[in-house]
Amino acid sequence: MKSAVIVFPGSNRDRDMIAALTKISGEAPAVVWHHDSEIPDVDLIVLPGGFSYGDYLRTGAIAARSPIMNAVREASARGVRVLGVCNGFQILTEAGLLPGALLRNASLRFVCREVKLEVANNQTAFTQGYAQGQIIRCPVAHHDGNYFADAETLKAIEDNGQVAFRYAEGTNPNGSLNDIAGIFNADKTVLGLMPHPENLIESAHGGIDGRGLFEGLVRQVA
Repeated sequence: MKSAVIVFPGSNRDRDMIAALTKISGEAPAVVWHHDSEIPDVDLIVLPGGFSYGDYLRTGAIAARSPIMNAVREASARGVRVLGVCNGFQILTEAGLLPGALLRNASLRFVCREVKLEVANNQTAFTQGYAQGQIIRCPVAHHDGNYFADAETLKAIEDNGQVAFRYAEGTNPNGSLNDIAGIFNADKTVLGLMPHPENLIESAHGGIDGRGLFEGLVRQVA
């Protein structure tokens, strides 16, 4: 699987994502700087976690207007899969590639801990590595992960099967509506999620629950 990782000023999980993609796909991703205007021909584009532009203005707002995002939009329109994790999720909502918004955590505190996720829709390239309803472990680390959408948008997301993951077993760390931890676009080609699957792919790091997402993508393009 050919992939590219977009790096913004303040990205701090880009190396983790690069390591995960390299290990599981067997091929190192291209690393694309935010001021670039082109992305190589790839199967997957990833916007990693971090604090792009120091979270000034709103989380992800400035990064969503970086030059590279025009190329991300164009690739997405062609059907190239796009994954945004944590800050990447925030950027995707700010860029209009995903519906809704990520607000301050309900506690108004930064949270950094492990949560449990329920796989809400496994009928996609991103989630086919899991069973429907499977409960997995995954770490989170964010201050603005509280997913919000207006009632009409939320109903459309739910009715169209666009919820990818939900916080399970009372582990919602931020107050997200309907316990939403990750969503797809309408075509299921773009996924944004707050938890970090790239940080749970090796037993030596505490578990491999995050591997299913990447292994499913690799199988899709094999």
